[in-house]
Amino acid sequence: MTTEVVSVKESGKDNGVSKDKYRLIGPVYDFLSALYSGKSIHQCKIGMLNSDQVRPGDKILFAGVGHGKDAIHAAELGAEVTVVDLSATMLRKFEEGLQEQNKSHLPIRQVHADIFKFDELEEFDMVVANFFLNVFEEDTMTKVLEHLIALTKKGGKVVVGDFAFPTGNLVSRLFKKTYWYLAVSLFWLFANNAMHSIYNYPEHMKKQGLIIRDRKYFKLLNVNCYWSVLGYKSL
Repeated sequence: MTTEVVSVKESGKDNGVSKDKYRLIGPVYDFLSALYSGKSIHQCKIGMLNSDQVRPGDKILFAGVGHGKDAIHAAELGAEVTVVDLSATMLRKFEEGLQEQNKSHLPIRQVHADIFKFDELEEFDMVVANFFLNVFEEDTMTKVLEHLIALTKKGGKVVVGDFAFPTGNLVSRLFKKTYWYLAVSLFWLFANNAMHSIYNYPEHMKKQGLIIRDRKYFKLLNVNCYWSVLGYKSL
């Protein structure tokens, strides 16, 4: 199965898919991630994508897929993957990655859209938001999370991979906060992303009815800087 790219519009009018905040920083997104974290961000992104959580034939959605190595990994495990991104630059880099790795045969559907315009409710066994929710102000982030949960089947899974909420001693918390603000400042400057503190995703997920089943941490300089959080949607 080859990939296809679909643009979602409303009432025949441009719904914003042409607005590309990642036109400048998108092409070097993976390079910056590797420079900033080594392999930690990538390991965080695939932390919940294993044979215990992903079964052949599962329908998995990646929101804000970026360069999409995690989506490719899921497709290699046998999942039917859909990726949604508002950035044409990111989808182009994703397609280039598929071509370079000879992965175009994988069952991956690409959708160029605002996530709110993507309305395939309760269609997905797993919905993944890796380093996606942090681009929004908190009020918008909670609405995006609510929408992602609505896209998930009852009994399905929601995965959020991102910067870990600061815990530990004073030095550890200060390091995590400084590390986060360096990153968020760069994306605020070049992509107009929201400037905010680190979100406590498990608490937000629980408030919206998800049951937290697993958390995995990923270290930088022996500090838990990233986490992947797995929540279940009740039947």
